[in-house]
Amino acid sequence: MRLIAFYGEDAFRVGRIEGDEVVVGGPLDPAGRVGNEFEDAIGWESSDPAERLPLTGLEPAPIIVAPTKIVCVGLNYRDHAAEGGREAPARPLIFAKFANAIVGDGDPVVRPEGTHALDLEVELGVVIGRRARRVPAGRAMDHVAGFVVVNDISARDWQGNPQALRDGEKGDGQWLRAKGSDTFLPIGSVLVTPDEVDPKAGLRLRSWRADGDGVVRLMQDGSTADLIHDVPALIAFISAAITLEPGDIIATGTPSGVGVFRDPPVFLEPGDRVRCEIEGIGAVENPVIDWSEA
Repeated sequence: MRLIAFYGEDAFRVGRIEGDEVVVGGPLDPAGRVGNEFEDAIGWESSDPAERLPLTGLEPAPIIVAPTKIVCVGLNYRDHAAEGGREAPARPLIFAKFANAIVGDGDPVVRPEGTHALDLEVELGVVIGRRARRVPAGRAMDHVAGFVVVNDISARDWQGNPQALRDGEKGDGQWLRAKGSDTFLPIGSVLVTPDEVDPKAGLRLRSWRADGDGVVRLMQDGSTADLIHDVPALIAFISAAITLEPGDIIATGTPSGVGVFRDPPVFLEPGDRVRCEIEGIGAVENPVIDWSEA
């Protein structure tokens, strides 16, 4: 099943994609959470989904807007760890973002005041469908509602990457501001259920940067088959200590090709557009603006 989120005339709506149409579910209260099933959490079962709309022309919205938590995984592709001169971690390296970071397809990514080194990271997002607490890897997929495209925007100077630092600058010593600022997690409008796609078999992930002159550059081109810690392993590791609730997101890491490790580094500038795409799921594309334009 493929679900899509979009803005209706008076509400945030969710529908099921059927060919070139959308079978529409009930209005969604972004702050509401009902029960322990993803379908309840997004409002799909809240009314008779009888209305049909053409798929083209809908105003996209992020498929998840109010997760209780967003757990991100660092250095989860060997080629990405290697491009930064790091060893592949023996266990998942996790950090967090908050819901303030979420924006949808077409919404601007805002470069905050004080940073000059924004970077992109295309990632497979895993949306939890049933509460997961101390779940073994063998049963982890029973707790997955589906998969989405996410872009883990990072302020590399605040993160402390040497390649991003100017003379006299230093990082924050932790990643919260660098990874969790407003608009730093664009999320696609489409969620695809696990019966439709298999990350272990390999889904192609790609990202592009289009500069203000319209010059398009492919940045990343990888496969989810290259994940160091796959989706079941991540759910088992995280849920051993942190209970995952319906609607929570795991951002599973990014392949090589990010801007900070290029020679010379390539950072996102106001006027750019950035696109992240995952085979079989969809894409999220966003303009970059300066904080003074927001």
